Amino acid sequence: MSLSIVYSRAQLGVEAPLVTVEVHLSGGLPSLSIVGLPETAVRESKDRVRSALLHSGFEFPTRRITINLAPADLPKQGGRYDLAIALGILAASGQVAEAPLLQHEFLAELALGGALRPVQGTLPAMLAIARQQRCLVCAQENGPEAALADNTRVRVATHLLDVCAALNGKQSLDIPRIPERSGITTQPDLADVRGQPSARRALEVAAAGNHSLLFVGPPGTGKTLLASRLPGILPPLSDQEALESAAITSVSQGHFDPLRWRRRPFRTPHHTASAAALVGGGSSPRPGEISLSHHGVLFLDELPEFRRNVLEVLREPLESGAITISRATGQAEFPARFQLVAAMNPCPCGYLGDPDGDCHCSDEQVQRYRARISGPLLDRIDLQVQVPRLQWAELDGEPGESSHCVRRRVLAARSRQQQRGCLNATLPLQQLQRVCSLDPPDKAILHRAANHFRLSPRAVHRILKVARSIADLAQDESIRTAHLHEAISYRCLGKQTT
Repeated sequence: MSLSIVYSRAQLGVEAPLVTVEVHLSGGLPSLSIVGLPETAVRESKDRVRSALLHSGFEFPTRRITINLAPADLPKQGGRYDLAIALGILAASGQVAEAPLLQHEFLAELALGGALRPVQGTLPAMLAIARQQRCLVCAQENGPEAALADNTRVRVATHLLDVCAALNGKQSLDIPRIPERSGITTQPDLADVRGQPSARRALEVAAAGNHSLLFVGPPGTGKTLLASRLPGILPPLSDQEALESAAITSVSQGHFDPLRWRRRPFRTPHHTASAAALVGGGSSPRPGEISLSHHGVLFLDELPEFRRNVLEVLREPLESGAITISRATGQAEFPARFQLVAAMNPCPCGYLGDPDGDCHCSDEQVQRYRARISGPLLDRIDLQVQVPRLQWAELDGEPGESSHCVRRRVLAARSRQQQRGCLNATLPLQQLQRVCSLDPPDKAILHRAANHFRLSPRAVHRILKVARSIADLAQDESIRTAHLHEAISYRCLGKQTT
């Protein structure tokens, strides 16, 4: 009897728990069984492994082979264990050295001819492997992605024969190159937006404090154009933020683009998207649009056209910055610290209040249209801004400030916030009282506004946070009356129009 142990990694949300592949050869009729909650693709690996070993010139043991994937209560999915299972069989039968296996972890699917194929979730696995001081062996296509975590502990191969030769000391595997980290990509420029000074200002304030934003206006006034310019005035991703964003992409899509990995996500789901598409789901939970927008922007155009139950699922992640998906087989938590930007028309036809339009919507139709967005969700949107129709003279005017100029002010404002510990949009209540203190006359102004517009305590707190961002843009230590008035105007304008 012979026993071998090989290490691999499962995929559970954005986590990569360790899976120990134990291979036992014993006497009896030739057979191969896999235990440890394997799903269909894992059970089928026995056929892929047998064919890969035979085509690579190895002997497939004609004995009773038992493969245990531990821990036994963790569901195993996909073909990511193929390479580990194949090496476990070879080590148990004495065809490769067993000692080097304990210093490595293996993550790759096998083709029938023995070639290594890429798998999803390599980056989260590599982040976990690096903490264990072991080395990852994966397919060459996954190399650049895994190298983001620690390229000194990654080895890539194209065939099973290469891996076996390296384990037997006959050759060495390649170290992948770290992808370019410049992150310099062309973003749409804010200078393309003509006129709309109020909307441009609101976009800058939202960028400075990471606030949520709603544009309300007739069709064709530039709402989508403005929203698409937001990533261009945001600061570049830090190394940690870029890794977190890339890890979610790795788990969801399995495709890694080294030229885009440091670019802030900008997701624009269609209004027909389901709740599962937005927050994630499936029998094996996968991230949705809000998680794919982590450290980026989630833009919801035609907001009232989304089904109400779909929009309601945004409320929790807007507050907590994470989403937990529960299924019968377990739970998976995905980060969802995104910046929400939405756009909508004032009525079903879109021309209510537009002097150049002709609205035929009844009051009942307008109310029913606006009621598609619940009050609790609107309460969580910090800035609610009207985007009026422009005159032709404004469209022919000079271009506005470029994204580069606006970004400098945003970076300076965010730098002041980081010195205080966090961005204004995520200020905890305990710190809010100290950072957003007001003079007695300004407190009276805020109190009158709260009573007049029937603002909730959450809305009042968000007004204070927006006022703090406006003060940071002005490089002021305290919130002044003008800052408070501007913050109230963003909230109260939304109360009047939506």
